[in-house]
Amino acid sequence: MTRILVADPLEASGLDILRAAGAEVHLVSAAERARLPELVAEVDALVVRSATKVTRALLESANRLRVVGRAGVGVDNVDVEAATERGVLVVNAPTGNLVSATEHTFALLLAVARSVPAADASMKRGEWDRKRFVGLELQGKTLGVVGLGRIGQRVASRAQAFEMKVVACDPFLDSAQAAQLDVELLPLDDLLAASDVVTLHTPSTRETRHLIDARRLALLKPNAILINCGRGGLVDEAALLAALEAGRLGGAGIDVFEEEPTARHELTKHPRVVATPHIGAQTREAQERIAIETAHMVLAGLDGAIPPGAVNRPRSRPEPY
Repeated sequence: MTRILVADPLEASGLDILRAAGAEVHLVSAAERARLPELVAEVDALVVRSATKVTRALLESANRLRVVGRAGVGVDNVDVEAATERGVLVVNAPTGNLVSATEHTFALLLAVARSVPAADASMKRGEWDRKRFVGLELQGKTLGVVGLGRIGQRVASRAQAFEMKVVACDPFLDSAQAAQLDVELLPLDDLLAASDVVTLHTPSTRETRHLIDARRLALLKPNAILINCGRGGLVDEAALLAALEAGRLGGAGIDVFEEEPTARHELTKHPRVVATPHIGAQTREAQERIAIETAHMVLAGLDGAIPPGAVNRPRSRPEPY
């Protein structure tokens, strides 16, 4: 019988799909987490979200593992290189949270632009201080989208509904595609200098780590807003805090951090920052889609297919049991 280990919480709909396919599904309890290397030893598939780190050492503990399923977009917590070397297919759920991440980008942008959290906190203290909360309109402003993939394109179209001008930086998109989206392509430094709001939607790679560093933060307009619902590590958090403290940035909305949970409380508590604990995908609808999509990707991988959510091509694949 096919055995699947689910190391992080997964919606019941996804579990039902795995069980309906005849798999034996084991959910890792809190008390069992320390035994994860032992538990993964004799399973065919491992399903994780963000909490479990699929390291080289963990993969080396697995004797028959064929598929790792990441229930979400991106595989930052999976050692894909080690999995590839060991013949393990890695899949994710690439479309499950597109809408939720897009909408959360605007939740943070509007919250920063109109000081919504601070105004709400003021009201809850029994105050009525209208003059303190002078906001910023989006209409007529320029939005710079860094990474014009599936989420970036959705952000761009919604920004256009706000009557914003949209510019973008994406090395994988050509000018003809951008023109179809009514978006102007710019080099990153030019985008930063031209934008009133910058939003990040690139993957996390060696090349994109600290993509927005002290030098590039200095290119932004003094009242610009920076939004990161993409990946932790795209922004140099120390440099961002320094820019905010020096008054060189209008504000920031942050959902993802270099280390999670973050200990950089001086940043999250800054009065011009709206911070959330990596909840871009935390909607009921997204969690349902992610669970279902992950289950189907894992089962396809176990059947020997390379599904659309695959992020690697294993060097060798063990024969199915």
